[in-house]
Amino acid sequence: MRTVSRSGGWTRTGVLALGTAVLTWAGAAGVWAGTPTPSAPGREVALTPPAPVQSEPTPELPAELLRPGATFTLAQVVDIALANSPLTRASYGRARSAAADLGSKRGAYFPQLDGSASLGRAKQPQLDATGSPTGNQPVTAYGAAATLSYLLFDFGGRGGKVAEARESLLAADWQHNAAIQDVALGVQQAYFGYLTAKSQLDAARKTLDQAQASLDAANTRHDSGVATIADVLQARTALAQALLNVEGLDGEVLALRGALATAMGLPADIPLDIGSLPSEVPLDRARPAVDGLIADARLNRPDLAALRAQAEKAGAHVGTIRAEGLPSLSLLANANRTYYKAAPLDAHLDSWSAGVQLNVPLFRGFSKTYDVRRAKEDASVARAEAASYEQLVILQVWTSYYGLETATQRVRTSQALLTSATQSEQVALARYKEGVGTVLDLLTAQAALANARAQEIQARSDWFVAVARLAHDSGRMMAAGEIAVVTEEKKEK
Repeated sequence: MRTVSRSGGWTRTGVLALGTAVLTWAGAAGVWAGTPTPSAPGREVALTPPAPVQSEPTPELPAELLRPGATFTLAQVVDIALANSPLTRASYGRARSAAADLGSKRGAYFPQLDGSASLGRAKQPQLDATGSPTGNQPVTAYGAAATLSYLLFDFGGRGGKVAEARESLLAADWQHNAAIQDVALGVQQAYFGYLTAKSQLDAARKTLDQAQASLDAANTRHDSGVATIADVLQARTALAQALLNVEGLDGEVLALRGALATAMGLPADIPLDIGSLPSEVPLDRARPAVDGLIADARLNRPDLAALRAQAEKAGAHVGTIRAEGLPSLSLLANANRTYYKAAPLDAHLDSWSAGVQLNVPLFRGFSKTYDVRRAKEDASVARAEAASYEQLVILQVWTSYYGLETATQRVRTSQALLTSATQSEQVALARYKEGVGTVLDLLTAQAALANARAQEIQARSDWFVAVARLAHDSGRMMAAGEIAVVTEEKKEK
């Protein structure tokens, strides 16, 4: 190949070779790698599956909790969930990141020291006694320098940034507390949902036994010639319906057990047992008035406190922006030493300087004026959002309080209904066996009893969930402990 070259320049072949090398490197680095896009509306994009996200290892469960027959208490369930939840780990990381940012902003109160080093070689003209150049002499120069700067005064600019970072840290801390309470409430709801399903399954099995007893009674009366085959068929139908209900609830129990394990951050197939739903509910337990709960929520709700901290941060940001348009006073100092290495002598040169610098922003196209105005409006918006959320918190407490009142009344009513339905079923069964009642009366009474059992179980479960919800909405983390004490006390009895 023919090449054309110029003195001190590149050949065309050399330029092409360099370009080819750069393109090859860029292709290997993925700079111009093809971007995957769909080729047609009905075709999938060929994508490489991303690598799985690395997460923290799941803590090992205590061996005693995995033994056959061992049961998890509510307190243990909540503790495991809080330790494993990605939500609490994320909020924990955000809080620690905010703490590091506060430390970074505080660094502006310390002097700033920078160091540098240089090395160079140049040709300098050599002069004779008359000042005429006689040639060039190569000179090597190297040295080091240090620069010190310290901001003395800036009309609150540093203080505003530190205040913003401090409020951000407080907001992140409150958000972490809110994440803990949200996870605790979620796992409590899953806990009582699983207990409810187990109790409903036990009740369905009792209904199945009663349906079998009804079928046996119908067969006995039919064999004695005092009942028709219609009685047997109706009783057999009721038995089949009861069996279908048991089978459906059996699968639901397994699904809710997996949901509870997942809420705890554990594999869904882990052998998990948590006992049974307490048969008694402390309905007469003293509760504070709704006004006191609202006052507690306005002080203790972590999500509300986080919004208030964000509003304080927005207020501090106004001072930070305003300070950017005001003068600042700084201390500057510099020291360096440079060595010159040239034949026949070597020498070095030391220099230093120190002084005070005043920086005065004169005109920025009115941008600072609008920046301050924007910061003020943002602060006003943040305060309004915090006030609006406070009203929502009050509504949540009000709703949860009277939701608990309703749940309490439903427990009492459902217990009375269950007592009445039980007596009615017993009377209907006795009347049918004596031949003075019909199978339709018996099946109707049994269906009413099965419905009363289900409603009473659901009412008890709803009461415990209502307690947890009211405690969460009022900003009380003691909800889990209170419910754990209640359930354990009833379990011991």
